[in-house]
Amino acid sequence: MKSLFNLFKKPETKDTPKKIISFDGGGVRAIAGIIFLDKFETVTGKKVSDVFDMFIGTSAGSLNAACFASESMCSDDIKKYWSQDYLNRIMETSFFWDKASLVQARPRYESKGRVKVLKEIFGTKTLGQSKKPILTLCYDVEKRNHVIHTSVSTPNVSIVDAISASSAAPMYFPTYQTAQGSWMIDGSIVTNNPTLLGLVHAKEYFQTDNIKVLSIGVGQNNKKISGESSANWGGVGWLRNDIMGMVLDSEIHNHIALNLIKNNYLRINSPLNQINKMLDDSSLENLENIHLMGNHWWEKFGDDLVKFIED
Repeated sequence: MKSLFNLFKKPETKDTPKKIISFDGGGVRAIAGIIFLDKFETVTGKKVSDVFDMFIGTSAGSLNAACFASESMCSDDIKKYWSQDYLNRIMETSFFWDKASLVQARPRYESKGRVKVLKEIFGTKTLGQSKKPILTLCYDVEKRNHVIHTSVSTPNVSIVDAISASSAAPMYFPTYQTAQGSWMIDGSIVTNNPTLLGLVHAKEYFQTDNIKVLSIGVGQNNKKISGESSANWGGVGWLRNDIMGMVLDSEIHNHIALNLIKNNYLRINSPLNQINKMLDDSSLENLENIHLMGNHWWEKFGDDLVKFIED
């Protein structure tokens, strides 16, 4: 496996802080970060794609990262790809299944709808053609190892392949075969919060320790679990009570990053509250609640972000 410190070229060092933005995975909840950043762009008149120097994303977060890094989109343009119409196209299936059922014999959705939408956005562009450095994460099921796709280390990988591999969430989407023949699943299997991965790569790429990281979450499920009841759960019981959410909870990375770079780190996240913990609830009610969470983030963290960018 290649060393993490050999994945990027080494441009000249600059004294000004380099800013990177990291997007968690989280299915439809990833729109909250775009709502938050849309507020930032509206209030400040600055484009996210201009402010930040590197974009990191895993799972659904890889789409957000690529839209900014490759296409220099503004947040308002990205929002449409998280609308109910687009989500219905992305989460396409040719068979009937019961969303309430925890027992599935096959993935809930097919890959073709998601791939078709991604091709409409990015065409045949490769990571090497991205306007800003980008990093996505996935997991090779045959080699049993994580795979890092970047605009420098894997420049010939298509952006469609990189996002499709990073967002092939087990149970939701089939394992994804890239053009190189590798079989990949969701990068959240490795980490749902790629902040530390991005920090390591940014330090090597920019050849400086002067790095600022904005890390955007997708909401936390803080609902209390009865310890006494859990003692009797089998597989179905744990699935019903969000065992996958516990496995994918990467807040430990938040604590480590805060300890490592302190004031050069800003984390945006909050409890889910009324938002469905399921990653694929594209109902209008749930999407509205996710939008409200993004707006709440601006009220809570907006001033912090403006100061973070200007300092």
